[in-house]
Amino acid sequence: MNGGMSDLTAWIGRCERQKDVLTGRLAQSYAATVLDQIEEPIEGDAAPQGIHWCLCPPSLPMGALGRDGHPATGGFLPPVPLPRRMWAGGRLEFLDALRVGDAVERISTVRHIEHKRGRSGELWFVTVQHEISTGRGLAVREEQDLVYRAETAGAPQATAEDSSFADTPADAVTKVAATPTLLFRYSALTFNGHRIHYDRSYATGIEGYAGLVVHGPLQAALLLVLAQRMHDGVPPRRFSFRGQRPLIDGGDIICKGLNREGGADLWTGNDRDNPHIRAEAEW
Repeated sequence: MNGGMSDLTAWIGRCERQKDVLTGRLAQSYAATVLDQIEEPIEGDAAPQGIHWCLCPPSLPMGALGRDGHPATGGFLPPVPLPRRMWAGGRLEFLDALRVGDAVERISTVRHIEHKRGRSGELWFVTVQHEISTGRGLAVREEQDLVYRAETAGAPQATAEDSSFADTPADAVTKVAATPTLLFRYSALTFNGHRIHYDRSYATGIEGYAGLVVHGPLQAALLLVLAQRMHDGVPPRRFSFRGQRPLIDGGDIICKGLNREGGADLWTGNDRDNPHIRAEAEW
């Protein structure tokens, strides 16, 4: 394996299937962690948007994990020759509610692989499509953008073009404390072993972050909650988000939303610097 583009294109079109069940316990644990609510879900209840990120995770033996705690590349995902990987963003279409008790199948397909050079050095982007179905048909269609970076790249920094998060106008604002407990619980819900979210010595000493990194999907899930609240409890039909830079624990995850015709613009950030995730919701 030399990691060249000609080698990696063989992974385009590769598929895998995973099955799961949306149990009442998962719905209750998700509500307690992401919504900060006590719920006793009943079979057939609609589950919150974003819970699909807790379903069908790859369950590999310990020996099949990489140094970072993620599944090693070269199986379903291509063997990109860069060691650091993060979720850069994604696009979602919600076609049907996932309900407590649903048997779920996820079909995942590698759709695109691209090599770039950015401000922080060499980058590889891999786009994976997920189609999540129940017995009623297709429920969620999603494209995930994964980014791979070099060992010495360091954490992305703000630029002069980035606007200050404190100056971002908003119709609605919520705050959630970015505690290590929240990050640990979300890692457990999603069966995400990436050490940057719970192993402080690894996150700071090996990957060069200032602390534990708040999951991109967790921030996106909190923005989905805010978007629904902004539209009288109606969940959006389409949602997209893009990471700007890692959000570090120790402060608040501040979520902002600004209504516009047919949708809303949303952001996460903190009191210290610029937006961390930018998102759009449409109904």
